Amino acid sequence: MADRIPLYPVRSAAAANRKRAAYYSAAGPGAERPSRYQLEDESAHMDEMPLMMSEEGFENDESDYHSLPRARITQRTHGLGWFVCGGWKFLCTRCCDWLINVCQRKRELRARTVWLGHPEKCEEKHPRNSIKNQKYNVFTFIPGGFVLAVTITREAIDEFRRFQRDKEVNSQLYSKLTVRGSCFIRTDQLDGETDWKLKVAVSCTQRLPALGDLFSINAYVHAQKPLLDIHSFEGTFTREDSDPPIHESLSIENTLWASTIVASGTVIGVVIYTGKETRSVMNTSNPKNKVGLLDLELNQLTKALFLALVALSVVMVTLQGFVGPWYRSLFRFLLLFSYIIPISLRVNLDMGKAAYGWLIMADGSIPGTVVRTSTIPEELGRLVYLLTDKTGTLTQNEMVFKRLHLGTVSYGMDTMDEIQSHVRDSCSQLHSQATSSTPPRKAQSSAPKVRKSVSSRVHEAVKAIALCHNVTPVYEPRAGGTGDAEHAEVDQDFSDENRTYQAASPDEVALVQWTERVGLTLVNRDLTSMQLRTPSGQILTYSILQTFPFTSEGKRMGVIVRDESTAEITFYMKGADVAMSTIVQYNDWLEEECGNMAREGLRTLVVAKRTLTEEQYQDFESRHAQARLSVHDRALKVAAVLESLERDMQLLCVTGVEDRLQEHVRPTLETLRNAGIKIWMLTGDKLETATCIAKSSHLVSRTQDIHVFRPVTSRGEAHLELNAFRRKHDCALVISGDSLEVCLRYYEHELVELACQCPAVVCCRCSPTQKARIVKLLRQHTRRRTCAIGDGGNDVSMIQAADCGIGIEGKEGKAASLAADFSIRRFEHVGRLLVVHGRSSYKRSAALGQFVMHRGLVISTMQAVFSSVFYFASVPLYQGFLMVGYATVYTMFPVFSLVLDQDVKPEMAMLYPELYKDLTKGRCLSFKTFLIWVLISIYQGGILMYGALVLFESEFVHVVGISFTALVLTELLMVALTIRTWHWLMVVAEFLSLGCYVASLAFLNEYFDVAFITTMTFLWKVSAITVVSCLPLYILKYLKRKLSPPSYSKLTS
Repeated sequence: MADRIPLYPVRSAAAANRKRAAYYSAAGPGAERPSRYQLEDESAHMDEMPLMMSEEGFENDESDYHSLPRARITQRTHGLGWFVCGGWKFLCTRCCDWLINVCQRKRELRARTVWLGHPEKCEEKHPRNSIKNQKYNVFTFIPGGFVLAVTITREAIDEFRRFQRDKEVNSQLYSKLTVRGSCFIRTDQLDGETDWKLKVAVSCTQRLPALGDLFSINAYVHAQKPLLDIHSFEGTFTREDSDPPIHESLSIENTLWASTIVASGTVIGVVIYTGKETRSVMNTSNPKNKVGLLDLELNQLTKALFLALVALSVVMVTLQGFVGPWYRSLFRFLLLFSYIIPISLRVNLDMGKAAYGWLIMADGSIPGTVVRTSTIPEELGRLVYLLTDKTGTLTQNEMVFKRLHLGTVSYGMDTMDEIQSHVRDSCSQLHSQATSSTPPRKAQSSAPKVRKSVSSRVHEAVKAIALCHNVTPVYEPRAGGTGDAEHAEVDQDFSDENRTYQAASPDEVALVQWTERVGLTLVNRDLTSMQLRTPSGQILTYSILQTFPFTSEGKRMGVIVRDESTAEITFYMKGADVAMSTIVQYNDWLEEECGNMAREGLRTLVVAKRTLTEEQYQDFESRHAQARLSVHDRALKVAAVLESLERDMQLLCVTGVEDRLQEHVRPTLETLRNAGIKIWMLTGDKLETATCIAKSSHLVSRTQDIHVFRPVTSRGEAHLELNAFRRKHDCALVISGDSLEVCLRYYEHELVELACQCPAVVCCRCSPTQKARIVKLLRQHTRRRTCAIGDGGNDVSMIQAADCGIGIEGKEGKAASLAADFSIRRFEHVGRLLVVHGRSSYKRSAALGQFVMHRGLVISTMQAVFSSVFYFASVPLYQGFLMVGYATVYTMFPVFSLVLDQDVKPEMAMLYPELYKDLTKGRCLSFKTFLIWVLISIYQGGILMYGALVLFESEFVHVVGISFTALVLTELLMVALTIRTWHWLMVVAEFLSLGCYVASLAFLNEYFDVAFITTMTFLWKVSAITVVSCLPLYILKYLKRKLSPPSYSKLTS
């Protein structure tokens, strides 16, 4: 892939300057300069290393690097030449940056101590605890008022709506719902995840007799300074009025972030971070003013028209011979030709944008769609990159159990009744043995291995799945309960109908719900025990001795439990196949079956167990407790102790769970791909899950190769991995956030260049800040338009960084929807929003903008011809109401009716999304089309003016009457020539404008000879001039459609 792309690493300019200074500042003439290679560190040696260097190159001595070619260094002198050739711009930029930094110096973030019940001890003031999505304040909005009233009104309406949405969100409070040392929170407003997360209270506060005692103790919380990372927290809780003082460490499991909801339990908390210092706000970029590419292109054309205005005025004064006070004539010509500058263009476009927004929201095929930013509807028709979130955007975040594989037998959805039968038989057999046998003996890990029956193997697998998790059953309060937290358990109904399962991952819930369906039901769980109910109604109680939560590094989780009836201690573990394959006993089927499930789009988990003796567990527990008390390298020591258990584990089963996709995700992605849009999936989920969803959603086709970017931590590793990736052709890229960060640090341009050539890219384990950075990099390196779509608070930065942001509003929350430019209900609506509305908005605005320019160029050409004929006199051709009426009542309605034009029907645009590809090339509005309209304007203006001068008879007023009438008719006919599909409002606009002009002739005695305009002579002369100005253009358009028809005309025919 991209064999011709040179790969140059990114170097720090400051570091390079320091090295040049050290090299060129050798003491005295003739003195031996220090070797440049001695000044470079190992990282700098990589700068000149060819990126296609083999792996062996990194195994050689460091001296090998010195033989590599070095880049040329040129000495820079900051002299007068440097100042003239651009140094002045550099100095001005530095001065402006210094002033901005002084005026907008950010407040330094510090660690803080918060006293319980003593606000007067607060060390500093904290920001207001509210969100702000508004883009303007009073001082930044006022200057816009001097541009155009229409723009101000539109922006003010949008801003007021943002204010109302912010006020609505800020008015929402936490709801208090028990006091058992833990609670559940929902984070759907923060990250789009709908599952509940378990949070644990500070243990020493749970021993207080009453809730009110919390405010009478002398305690405080010391917390770290505000950080971006939403997955970590460090702090301490100190109680000073006890002997000795109590110090308890605080971690992420003791915290509730802002923008989360307390779903179960009562919470009394200490507010640590507020306002701008909360994690959610720190990961959100400030809203910015988004300007569409069409507006930028029209601005460039307007600048060209301004230069044409000045040039034409200078030419006229030059031809006049600079007679007398020539500068007065220059200003007069500038005023006469000022119609070249389309003042009404901004008004027409703003009104058009409002119309597009109304059409989008009125479309019954995408109900609930809201246009929150009315300035960029045309951007929807110019997109090249679509960056999408996964959870809640492509998927419903609802898991369904699909497959259980035991090695020799596999069970699917159609054979679940067999599993239920095996579990029932095995449980009844164990129950009969337990009631008739002697008291239980301790388990022996060295028991002889015997071949077990299928029923016992199925039962062991199901029991392991029912025990190895972090799921908690939650029972809803009975109707009519008092709601008092202290009587919550009394008011709860423990029947199956009122039980729901909550966990940190929807995979976990799906597995436990499946075990309930096949016979083993989780009925109760707290911090120290859990209870299972068998098909016969027997309750099995297990003590939770240790829990090892899932981590992205380990890719597995485990639990050690003791069966209260047999005293057997079992270590259960489940995780990704890549992590479990080296832990379980040798087998010949695990890798193959996991691959088969992954190809079906299923998320796989490998389940294993190991039976422990009491002595083995006590030895492990003491070593584990000692490791947890370590001050240095605690995580490494704990992992080392756990690895002593993760050996020779018995492989029980492999499970396959499907994450349900949103409705019609596959055809929508297919439509977008056919439209030429490249789709990148940015998710915070793990690599295996992201890859499964990419396959199941057909973001990556089943026949397409996938290159998984290996984890890299250094520049050398990134160098080698980029070489490996460079050799691949037409394959999708899957990369983790950590590897992405390393590559962007050293090889930013190279990575983006290679990734942009991939048909699809999946970035997993991405933080909100990384998502926004990827969007900005795409914009900077490709200069193409980007769109970001998400549904959670962690997608807000990405949405605001993109040229066009789309938020999905639903059960995942409104955070992304409120901050987006467009809000939709389901992902499938993106297809119609882009392919139909985006395409038509861009083409309509392109036609409208160029026609408004043509309208001003025609009358300016007529003025130039008139002045040239009359010895370059700076005398206006039309005066007073004629000029005002020409730009308003006589032509405004037909020209604006172009916002209703369409080349193909919406159904045809959805059926052939390939039509969207042409828009990304910008051919609807370019300097080529602009020059064509300029030539048309010059031709028509010349014909209208010269024709009127040739055909007029005796009085000058006849020239005005003939030429102006022909001008109005020509404009109406040109609108008809431009229209591709007629709408009844277009016909009304044409006849309304013509009727207004004809009716006004009776009142314009000052400009027209009423007696002359009612004669046949006037009619045939006007008709002749109009036909000559328009008929050739109609003929050319007909010939072009026949000889070189546009793509859409082939479909309509």
